[in-house]
Amino acid sequence: MSPASPHGEHFAEVVVVRHGETSWNASRVIQGQMDPELNETGRKQTIMLARRLSKEAMPAAVYSSDLKRAAETAKTIAAACDVSNLVFDQALRERHMGDLHGQKFDDAVKSKPEAYKAFSSGDRNQEIPGGGESLGQLSERCVSCLNAIAAKHKGERVIVVSHGATIEEICRHADPTSSARRGIPNTSISVIHISADSRHWILEKVGDAAHLNVNKDGFLQSAFGGDGASA
Repeated sequence: MSPASPHGEHFAEVVVVRHGETSWNASRVIQGQMDPELNETGRKQTIMLARRLSKEAMPAAVYSSDLKRAAETAKTIAAACDVSNLVFDQALRERHMGDLHGQKFDDAVKSKPEAYKAFSSGDRNQEIPGGGESLGQLSERCVSCLNAIAAKHKGERVIVVSHGATIEEICRHADPTSSARRGIPNTSISVIHISADSRHWILEKVGDAAHLNVNKDGFLQSAFGGDGASA
C-alpha cells in the first residue's frame, strides 16, 4: 500500500479540522476551554465536512479535543468515514484564555483590560491573567501532541479535530510565514505532513472550507472568522 503522504513512508498526513460553529462563535464570545455545544449551523457544517472527508482517503484514526464542540464534530466524521479508532486528548484543547473566558470579544478591552492587554501584546511568552496560556505554551502543547500522533501513524492519514487558536499555532509551527491568522473558518481543513523521525513539518493547506457554500446555505459570516479568541 502506498504511503498516505506524497513525501514518503516516514511522514504522516495529518488533516487538522476546526470544530463546527457554536452559539458563542456566532455571538463572538470568548470560549477558550469553556464547553458550549455546537449550534444547528455547526451541526450542518459538520455534516457537510464529514461528507467531504468520507469521499477522500480512509483515515487510520480520528483524534480530537475532548471539549464538546470538537468531540461532536469528531464523532460525526468518524461515523461518516467508518473509523472506530477515535481518541480524545486534552492536549488538543483550545488555548486557555484565563480571565477572558466568557467575555464578549468586543467588550473585553474594557471589562478585562489587563487580560486583554496580555492577549493582544504579541509577546509569545505572555500568559493571560487568570491561569491563561501564553502562545508559547499553547504551541508546545499542541506540537508535542501532533508529533506523538505522527509517530504512531507513519505512512498513514489521520484526522485531528481542534480549535481556532490551536490550529493557528499548528500551522505557524509548520510554516512561520503562514497566513493562518484569521483564516481558520469553522469546519475548515488544514493539512500538514509530519515526519515522525526528523519531526520535519510541511504545510500543504490552510483553512480550506470549500465544502461550505455560504450563499446557498446561509451560514453566518461570523462562523468564518477564525479569530482564535472565540474558537
